[in-house]
Amino acid sequence: MTDNASARPLRPATLLLHGALERTPFGETSEAMFLTSGFVYDSAEQAERTFTGEVSHYQYSRFGNPTVSAFEQRMALLEGAEACRATATGMAAVSSALLSHLKAGDRIVAARALFGSCHWIVANLLPRYDIECVFVDGADLAQWREALSVPTQAVLLETPSNPMLEIVDLRAVCDLAHAAGAMVVVDNVFATPLGQKPLELGADVVVYSCTKHIDGQGRVLGGAVLGRAKWVEDVLQPFIRNTGPAMSPFNAWVLLKGLETMALRVEAMAANAARIADFLAASPAIARVWYPFRADHPQEALARAQMSNGGSLVAFEVRGGKAEAFRLMNALRLVAISNNLGDSRSLATHPATTTHMRVGAEERARLGITDGVIRLSVGLEDALDLEDDLGAALSALDAREAAE
Repeated sequence: MTDNASARPLRPATLLLHGALERTPFGETSEAMFLTSGFVYDSAEQAERTFTGEVSHYQYSRFGNPTVSAFEQRMALLEGAEACRATATGMAAVSSALLSHLKAGDRIVAARALFGSCHWIVANLLPRYDIECVFVDGADLAQWREALSVPTQAVLLETPSNPMLEIVDLRAVCDLAHAAGAMVVVDNVFATPLGQKPLELGADVVVYSCTKHIDGQGRVLGGAVLGRAKWVEDVLQPFIRNTGPAMSPFNAWVLLKGLETMALRVEAMAANAARIADFLAASPAIARVWYPFRADHPQEALARAQMSNGGSLVAFEVRGGKAEAFRLMNALRLVAISNNLGDSRSLATHPATTTHMRVGAEERARLGITDGVIRLSVGLEDALDLEDDLGAALSALDAREAAE
């Protein structure tokens, strides 16, 4: 880019290609991949000054790596965050954000509607360290208000939630949390950094499973934590440096390639998802469909106020419970059964027996995750082909019911 071009603010799709692009003296078009565990120094004195912080020099890829740094810088530009740290997985991002910040005697308030592993961290792991954990219904501001009426150190939520696509009023919850002294951590995976900007709505920290839409092609694992530079440098970085949930340079390079096409993918996937949600809602075999931008979503207005699109996830409930849900999934030929999401290929999962199995039947009931619920991650296939596949599977259910 020319100096004039680089001085102008770049729009998201362009940032995904050109943000924080730093070429080596070889002038490569694609970012270089630095597959190295360590780095050498010009002298023993330079090594000493590197460790004391007097000079800036890469030390060890667990602490920092040029390819990983390139990914972190581009993510920060995209999110509008001061700083980013990449982690080995999305769950490493969530656990690092919380464990670096909280200590014994602290208190966290979390939305009940969380991914199963996130729920486990709050319900099972944090209490082992004498951290008080309180769950609330994310859509109920009265519950947030009551829970945050006493001093609190952290708030954790995801919106839209996994898998029922519940929407949390980010601005209202952030205001309540900050009044209680809490840092707000938002899992923004379902919305993606292109579909929702939690930091602009008051959040302090945003976490991602980069395994999802950021890679978008089912290739590698990765996570990211984004926030203010001071918190990232003073609180998060020492935790990551010393506990070791580092992202590999290879995965960072693959994720950089994923970022290049994310704007195109997310836009197309969201358009497909909106159409598929309407298609499913028209079937008598489906009891209910959840999609944030549908008029029958109870928080459609809030979703549209916070998000620029409805996302690529659709949840729906098959009449007949688990048996019929399994029959429908097993009848699919184009849509694959997988617990991943955000992939370029459409994927279906049964949350009650996979991602949310370990939260328990009672908690699933509170979240509305019945045995008939299927979570559909809509991909980049032609929407007509997806309709044909789902339609054939639904017809198989109808045919069986007629035969019985």
